[in-house]
Amino acid sequence: MDTPGNLFIIAAPSGAGKSSLVKALLELDGHLAVSISHTTRAPRGQEQHGREYWFVDEPEFRAMAGRGDFFEWAEVHGNLYGTSRAAIEARLQAGEDVVLEIDFQGALQIKQLFGHAVLIFILPPSWAELEQRLRRRGEDANGAIGQRMANAREEVAQARHFDFVVVNAVFETALFDLKTIVHAQRLKYSAQQRSKAAVFKALDLL
Repeated sequence: MDTPGNLFIIAAPSGAGKSSLVKALLELDGHLAVSISHTTRAPRGQEQHGREYWFVDEPEFRAMAGRGDFFEWAEVHGNLYGTSRAAIEARLQAGEDVVLEIDFQGALQIKQLFGHAVLIFILPPSWAELEQRLRRRGEDANGAIGQRMANAREEVAQARHFDFVVVNAVFETALFDLKTIVHAQRLKYSAQQRSKAAVFKALDLL
């Protein structure tokens, strides 16, 4: 599915800093819009319905999935997550660049639908640092942290299927790397051809 807008998909294990990086990226780049996913998990901390996620119960989520409302959906850490089809299609067709924060399963599913989607994986600098970040977050009991670490090993193994990898050792450096990827993608010939079709047509490049 070719669209004027670019689709950036960012995945990472819990604790790698994905949400903080995406939030900072959106503050720096006014041409990016974030797509809000649906989830059956409970809000954490200061999260709000319609800001970080659309929080729904499992029957409502499964009804939406049954109607085909999601591009992709998956179960992650015992909760369901899904990406709205209508919201993304409308923004991309309007020429907006969209950022998706989803798990690796969803990222690989969407890549099948949007061949020009850019897949970015955020890695922690080490397993020890990832565990420390999960503990500092203070949201999970020891058992839950152990499960997240086990899941993280499976998730990190999928990074080889992504287009770019950003190691979040120093936040400012990782943010710079993310900005660089977004800017470089916008300057690709194929991306410019989609977003500036009138110019390419005028120059006999279409």
